[in-house]
Amino acid sequence: MTAESVVAPEPEVLAAFEAAKGFMPLREGLALYAAAAGAAALGLPLLEVGTYCGRSTILLADAARAAGVTVLTVDHHRGSEEQQPGWEYHDPTVVDPEIGLMDTLPSFRRTLYRAGLEEHVVALVGRSPQVAAVWGGKLGLVFIDGGHTDEHANGDYEGWAPHVADGGLLVIHDVFPDPADGGQAPYRVHQRALSCGAFTEISVTDSLRVLRRTGPGI
Repeated sequence: MTAESVVAPEPEVLAAFEAAKGFMPLREGLALYAAAAGAAALGLPLLEVGTYCGRSTILLADAARAAGVTVLTVDHHRGSEEQQPGWEYHDPTVVDPEIGLMDTLPSFRRTLYRAGLEEHVVALVGRSPQVAAVWGGKLGLVFIDGGHTDEHANGDYEGWAPHVADGGLLVIHDVFPDPADGGQAPYRVHQRALSCGAFTEISVTDSLRVLRRTGPGI
């Protein structure tokens, strides 16, 4: 199975995805699911950077469940820069009232519980570069959907892209070639991945890009 294959989750999984708090549109979610289903056939874990409340994690976990592999999802759960108070994507319902900071971990856990997918996911709570520094294994898929500054996007790429196995997939979200459509950091990481010669693009769905490792390095 490849990322180009026409595969889709069951209706109850799609319903859980659409009910979950998050920002990924359905078309991109279906493309992510197809990529995850293909990558899971490698028999290696799938990893997501940027858990938020678990909307996309549902799709990764369902694909992993079918293949008997595990999803790892990395997030400090304090919200990215655009989710802080006063910014466009701030959601006061995921602020811890005791300490006054974002905390999306409880919402994420409820999302997985409601979808019946808890046992297929390992949540790694911490900052992406710190977690990547202590991770030693290969991954069938790395999905970069974390912070949108150059510092964070490059940190996610440099930390996790080296772990993509031969034939594995690197998936990047929020890639906008036109600055009028969105921030440019994910786009610059996408261009970096293509120009290094290690990855070949195999799928484009709106702002979601799927690349396959076809050579060494990053």
